[in-house]
Amino acid sequence: MTAPADPQLLLDQAVSRLTGPGGPFEIVEEEVLGTIMPVMKNRGHAIGELISASRAWGDGDYLVTSDRRISFTEHADSVAALATALRDKYGVRKGDRVGILAANTPEWVMTFFATQALGAIAVGLNGWWVPREVTHGIELSRPKVLVVDAKRGAALPELPADITVLTMEEDLPALIAEYAGSDVPSTDIDEDDPAVILFTSGTSGRPKGALHSHRNVMAVVDYHKYSDAIGAAFTGREYDASKPSPLRYLLTSPLFHIASLHNLVVPRLATGSAVILTEGGFDVDKVLGLVERERVTNWGAVPTMASRLLEHGNIAKYDVSSLTAFSLASAPSSPAFKERLKEQVPFARNALVDSYGLTECSTAIAVAVGAELEEFPGTLGRPIITVSMEIRDPFGEWLPDGIEGEVCVRSPFVMLGYWENDEATESAIAPGRWLRTGDFGVIENGRLRLTGRRSDLILRGGENVYPTEIEQTLDEHPDVIECAVIGMPHPDLGQEVSAVVVLRPGAATTEAELRDYAAERLSYFKVPSKWRITSDLLPRNATGKMVRREITV
Repeated sequence: MTAPADPQLLLDQAVSRLTGPGGPFEIVEEEVLGTIMPVMKNRGHAIGELISASRAWGDGDYLVTSDRRISFTEHADSVAALATALRDKYGVRKGDRVGILAANTPEWVMTFFATQALGAIAVGLNGWWVPREVTHGIELSRPKVLVVDAKRGAALPELPADITVLTMEEDLPALIAEYAGSDVPSTDIDEDDPAVILFTSGTSGRPKGALHSHRNVMAVVDYHKYSDAIGAAFTGREYDASKPSPLRYLLTSPLFHIASLHNLVVPRLATGSAVILTEGGFDVDKVLGLVERERVTNWGAVPTMASRLLEHGNIAKYDVSSLTAFSLASAPSSPAFKERLKEQVPFARNALVDSYGLTECSTAIAVAVGAELEEFPGTLGRPIITVSMEIRDPFGEWLPDGIEGEVCVRSPFVMLGYWENDEATESAIAPGRWLRTGDFGVIENGRLRLTGRRSDLILRGGENVYPTEIEQTLDEHPDVIECAVIGMPHPDLGQEVSAVVVLRPGAATTEAELRDYAAERLSYFKVPSKWRITSDLLPRNATGKMVRREITV
């Protein structure tokens, strides 16, 4: 039988075959936390299940760095030993938190899975935080054990006496050796039990901990398996879930982000795919060298990395012919930027994918593939499988297609809530488990187009930066009366953080002094790079609220 030539017809047939009754990804409706919604029938229920199952992939590559190669078997053995050590030596039990504060390393991944085997909650602390921010994250999550790399360990703030600190370079290898040969601990897990805390900035200031369940993360795993099956249908490959996937994924974003953790290292343990970790700062030559050496097939990058590729100018000296999928995420990019990418970067011409997602949603909300980007420039595509999306007005009422409003979503990917922050959770999750994203857009031709990001959000090189946190920090300076932090366009980063600071009469504080003051208290990417120091008060409306649109730097 000849396959249909129409790509849309081919897609529809593949979706029907895969998700219909009896299909491997059959969709049914079930109750999730009191709300009926679509879910996959044949789903996994606990992240820890993936560890023992991954032994089926044997000696194949799982984690690869510039100088290390760790197989699925070696990884499972290490995770079993480390989980046993955390349980028997440090008393970690179900529901306890294990903090991870480190750059990307195989040990980061091992610690995460060891935590999941125990039913404990992995807390991905931002590795770029300064001590004050680390203190907030630790005080909020109260981990029983904190695993750090040497660099972060040397800069730790004072910690409560009941927190055990383990180092990745020395303590973890010693524990893995001491408990070698252990079985993976077995823990009774409900799929709606909490599993992970990842931090997201909030409009109220300090970072909030988005709490993800086993259901959330395992739904992401199944989504990626399904995507692999769809990809196989389009490329004529046979999809067999019992065989390891030949795809090889490049990891260039931090593991404390959903893009790298939930959507890369976890699903690839389930599919038998290799994950190629870059370590240290982003370097185009180092990355392209890894692509060539490891025959990388898939890469999800933030637009800033793509911009570095455009600047590089000599991609042709590397063999990047293995790359067949190149996606942009974590920050918006214009249609013009995508066109430049396709013109100048060989592997982006036929492989470019764009998406929209939030930490609170665990994965993408909508995805646009190459053909859609051509036909509907500026689109972020259709909702992914099991995601329901609506545009709503300020009163929470549904709006028809073509009318701008707030993007609201419901799915098995939506977080449980914010860790120990009921007020923020109630504000974010409406009745019926609808997540208010705070982003604004319209639905056109069934596809999402964003018209405005969260009102004050600054998207700097893939990092979400909320002005309130920076403003509150600068307001603590004795010479500052008030200030406003806004995002200004930047050709490389997308936006740069800019500040207007109103000083007290007679104050002589300089831009350099304010920059140093902020740098001591905030991560580098939150420190304003543009400043305007003034004695004129900021514009405000009749209710006293700052009018940001009238502020310029």
